[in-house]
Amino acid sequence: MDAQGRGRADDIDPADQWVLNPSTGEYELRLTPSAPQSLGVVPGPRRAVTDRAGAPARGRTAAPAAPVAPGREVPPPRRRRGVPEEPLPGRRGRRPVKKKSKAKKILLWTGGTMAFVLVAAAGAAYLYIEHLNGNITSVADDGASTGGFQKDKPINILMIGTDKRTGAGNEGYGDSGSVGHADTTILLHVSKDRSNATALSIPRDLIVDVPDCPTTQKDGSQEIIKGTTDVRFNTSLGQDDRTPSCTMRTVTELTGVTPDNFIVADFNAVKTLTTAVGGVDVCLAKDINDPDSHLDLKKGTQHISGETALAFVRTRHAVGFGGDLSRITLQQQFLSALMRKLKSNDTLTNPAKMIKLAEAGTKALTVDSKLDSITKLKDLGLELGKLNVKNLTFTTVPVIDNPAEKIKATVVVNPSSAPQVFDMIRNDVSFTEVKAQKKKEAAAVAARLKGTKSDASEVRVRILNGGAEAGSAQAELEYLQNEAGVLKSENAGNADAPVAKTTLEYAPEQADQARRLAAIMGLSGSAMKPGESVENSQGLPTMTLTLGKDFKGAGVSLTAPTKAPEGVQQSTADKVECAK
Repeated sequence: MDAQGRGRADDIDPADQWVLNPSTGEYELRLTPSAPQSLGVVPGPRRAVTDRAGAPARGRTAAPAAPVAPGREVPPPRRRRGVPEEPLPGRRGRRPVKKKSKAKKILLWTGGTMAFVLVAAAGAAYLYIEHLNGNITSVADDGASTGGFQKDKPINILMIGTDKRTGAGNEGYGDSGSVGHADTTILLHVSKDRSNATALSIPRDLIVDVPDCPTTQKDGSQEIIKGTTDVRFNTSLGQDDRTPSCTMRTVTELTGVTPDNFIVADFNAVKTLTTAVGGVDVCLAKDINDPDSHLDLKKGTQHISGETALAFVRTRHAVGFGGDLSRITLQQQFLSALMRKLKSNDTLTNPAKMIKLAEAGTKALTVDSKLDSITKLKDLGLELGKLNVKNLTFTTVPVIDNPAEKIKATVVVNPSSAPQVFDMIRNDVSFTEVKAQKKKEAAAVAARLKGTKSDASEVRVRILNGGAEAGSAQAELEYLQNEAGVLKSENAGNADAPVAKTTLEYAPEQADQARRLAAIMGLSGSAMKPGESVENSQGLPTMTLTLGKDFKGAGVSLTAPTKAPEGVQQSTADKVECAK
């Protein structure tokens, strides 16, 4: 077809676009203005496009004809497509540019569609993230936390299960008017290197002191809810309008561990989360039929979810001694099963389950104000995901029956073993044996304590307060001089910044002195920091002792336990244990 028949400038036959360049004497291709020109081609005038009558094609302005060099004739018209073309005598023929093939057009169209799909998917992902953010309910931490977990430090998350009966289907469970007490509470400690973790259950009937709790009100103002002594732990939430931040303060008062964040789950959370992951497997050593919790299961391995899962974690009369401590073992078994399911390929590689889990989790859980977005929850999940379940230990605060009661209904902290458990968590000590590399590191640290020791009279040290109670540096100085014979010591005031743990920095030539002071104070190898000496007030080289937040008082040993005390209940999340 000719140009007029096509009617579109961009459909001109390439053969019509070959014109003579007078500067070179060569015929060259002149594309339409919208098409890019090849590099190196010298621009030249275009030949007019005409119809068969010799007039300019409709809709076009005739371009000036290319001038003809002297002694040359105007070349004959180029042949149309489909007609074999031969080069002019004495000249090398040039092939016209072919139009893109149909396959290439399809490829470009497909690529454009894929780009659109990706952009649309990104937009949908953003909208979905915003949707999940909208699901999250958060409550102020009221300054009771550390300010939120950090990726390069140990993590302490307070998980609180309440007995609040809100939600469809929950009216028939126990006290339907409950304000939501701390019915099930677990302090989850994850080690700094993420190699191990400890889940410490706190009995609801444990007698504790609840401190004063600054609490954010609905109008944004703060009110201090007065504390109380010798009360059940579960009253740290709900009672007298206490919020989860008050439970957090109570845990800190009890264990000496300040949680980074809290997560609160009610009855609905157990039902929706287990349904989202497709249920979990638990084991019973006997048949259980408990009308109070509505649990009716046969012995052996059982697959539970929804209402049955809730009944499982609530039952207590049909297991053990029928009390809250017996129920804690069921709850730990349930959480072990849930952890195994969450870490399984059946969940991690199933997009549908992951979406259901994201929906259920964001709707069912209440978090603190430092954990109030899907991004922060994702980051926490990634840190927890590094943990191997075989190194996740479940244990319970060691307790004894309350000696003040004739009819035993509550418990108190076991003074002989509980402090050791709390110390292990504070000092990031694992309840399980972990990988060989960690053992080698521990051996290297322990080696700092081995070797000769100087006499106490030769030890020269300056003392800084790096987070201990006010007056601690002076109190420790007086102890060292008056009780331990370390006369070459001085109070150097406050450290530049607070530290969590007490440290002793010393130069290599002061190692003998460091070992003597470590023996006097009960310092562990990890508290000893080989480094450099500094000058004391007399200009003499001296070691630096920095008292951290773990400092317990002058003359009190700082030795951290290396294993759990005998008789402390514990189990790991990788093992299936049948409830008795």
